[in-house]
Amino acid sequence: MKRIVILISGRGSNMEAVQQRCAEQGWPAQVVAVIANRPQAAGLAWAAAQGIATALVDHKAHASREAFDDALAAAIDAHRPDLVVLAGFMRVLGARFVQRYAGRLLNIHPSLLPAFPGLHTHRRALEAGCKAVGATVHFVTSELDHGPIVMQSVVPVRPGDDEDMLAARVLATEHVIYPLAVRWFVEGKLKVADGLVTQTDGASQVLI
Repeated sequence: MKRIVILISGRGSNMEAVQQRCAEQGWPAQVVAVIANRPQAAGLAWAAAQGIATALVDHKAHASREAFDDALAAAIDAHRPDLVVLAGFMRVLGARFVQRYAGRLLNIHPSLLPAFPGLHTHRRALEAGCKAVGATVHFVTSELDHGPIVMQSVVPVRPGDDEDMLAARVLATEHVIYPLAVRWFVEGKLKVADGLVTQTDGASQVLI
């Protein structure tokens, strides 16, 4: 049984999607803890209501990024995770932290990486005149919003779309591809070689 720790900063809708699919589909895994870096993260209450262990590691309580990373790692390691899932976790993690969990640290980003890493992805995509946007699940590396791509969703840009409309449609696809990518990981169906990720059953790694 694989042990999953999820990191959040806010409401944690992707956290909910992962936990619900795990329970409904009977994965060989369990979400053993949810950890937030913000006291007001609404997802902590939801996780606690599901009987999941929760913890707060407030980044503002630490004098440096390294000190926060160390405290966060200690909180994570207390649950002996096989996989750490970033679900709307809005802190840049240092290289030493990322290396500690190399190969077992997943993130989802609301763009078709490598396009538009960082913030304000939907605004930037609209300003660039993109005809399609989407989301990307990837293994985390020390380079922000980069790393081997596990799965992507593709969402067409419609006439009249604004940031909020686009964000809502992309988020709906995140709730599909992130749980699927996590399931593949815990079932041992992902192979990483030369920076490329293959789903070993041959399943499509693109949601259109």
